[in-house]
Amino acid sequence: MNNALKIDFVSDIVCPWCAIGLAGLNTALERIGPATHIDLTIHPFELNPSMPAAGQLHLEHITKKYGISADEARANGEKIRARAAAVGFTMNRDDASLVYNTFDAHRLLAWAKEKNAQPTLKLALLKAYFTDGKNIADREVLVALARQVGLDGTEASEMLASDRFAQEVKEEEALWAQRGISSVPAVVVNDRYLISGGQPPEVFEEQLRAILAGNDLE
Repeated sequence: MNNALKIDFVSDIVCPWCAIGLAGLNTALERIGPATHIDLTIHPFELNPSMPAAGQLHLEHITKKYGISADEARANGEKIRARAAAVGFTMNRDDASLVYNTFDAHRLLAWAKEKNAQPTLKLALLKAYFTDGKNIADREVLVALARQVGLDGTEASEMLASDRFAQEVKEEEALWAQRGISSVPAVVVNDRYLISGGQPPEVFEEQLRAILAGNDLE
């Protein structure tokens, strides 16, 4: 019986299923209990790497990207909202919400990894974007979120003003693409098992317990 889980969570901040998946994963880990050692690392994935700094209207972005009607986009949004609510996450997105570039946010997460604050910052970023409607491409917003989770705001500001972690983020994105990750969230456990999508807590718990027991996932 293994008592350790190495979890690589590949995701983007503007991905609603990533928010749902992380909430589901965290609930599953709580249910599994403290006897299991968890090593959770957040990895970058950009859904819209060419997104301009000013962002794009949510409804316009979704309809163009996926080739669906406005009504279909709104119906999908309602389903996502309900799934998020089921795992305790509030989505306040609407037609007028903006989709933002996430590269600097990923750089901030890479920096936060060195401070052992990455998972906490990831949750703060997701809430800021989906619940509070904040511009997570704005460096002042990012610095405020860093402070909110107990990190040094001055250091965060200096890092964002530089090009630190830019190359690291690009290399990580390329690495996971080479490993076959083309959609997110992707949850890789113990460098071997892949759990895809914004799964509910029950699915994560069942699969993680199977891994801990030494059983192959179906």
